[in-house]
Amino acid sequence: MARKFIVAGNWKMHTTIDEGIQLATQIQEGQRNANTTVILGVPFTHLFPVKKKLKAASKIHLAAQNCHYKNSGAFTGEVSPATLAALKIPYVILGHSERRLFNHEDDALLALKIQAALENGLKVIFCCGEPLEIRKAGDHVKFVQKQLEASLFAVPATDMKNIIIAYEPIWAIGTGETASPNQAQEIHLAIRNMLKKQYGKRIADNTSILYGGSVKSSNAKEIFGQPDVDGGLVGGAALDSQEFLKIINSQ
Repeated sequence: MARKFIVAGNWKMHTTIDEGIQLATQIQEGQRNANTTVILGVPFTHLFPVKKKLKAASKIHLAAQNCHYKNSGAFTGEVSPATLAALKIPYVILGHSERRLFNHEDDALLALKIQAALENGLKVIFCCGEPLEIRKAGDHVKFVQKQLEASLFAVPATDMKNIIIAYEPIWAIGTGETASPNQAQEIHLAIRNMLKKQYGKRIADNTSILYGGSVKSSNAKEIFGQPDVDGGLVGGAALDSQEFLKIINSQ
């Protein structure tokens, strides 16, 4: 089974509901590479209204940007994975660097969130990546390996078909900096080798690993052309429908 080529847009805390519906509609109506799986990570408030506007035939999927590790309870403001499942939202983004930084989510908590998401039938886009000081010290591979070992590798092999990994160099998010294609390939190959050691060659070969660090239409083709880069988790450029469509068609 060939692994999927995926372009996912993370809208973060942008757009009103009406703006989000308009943006999703523009992407739906645009010309898109049929071989690219498109995922929109919209704000929680947008999931239901945007879902109503997307046609099943469009093959555009939605992702929540977070979920809790419990299905219910006294957790004000949190998002239940059971609620996402009931809404038939297929994907959830977990471990994004902004959640790690601003919401103090550590590896142990993320392991619980991944387990809860999978138990509810959700597919997980798991984010990992290093800050600038780790990259400068040359310890980025060890840093990412620790993240995977502490959060992801408790997932049984039978559930790995529901995992997508997004490598996001923290130093390249919202800064305009981008890892070179060679840098992206190096760490993506290292991650695939970690998967191979943990789960075997078949799972490693079939797990999609996305690049997420200031992806734009001007650099997407070169980055996506690397053998172990299976698409991108796109931030700011995902808020411009025409720019996002160019990235979708960059394979």
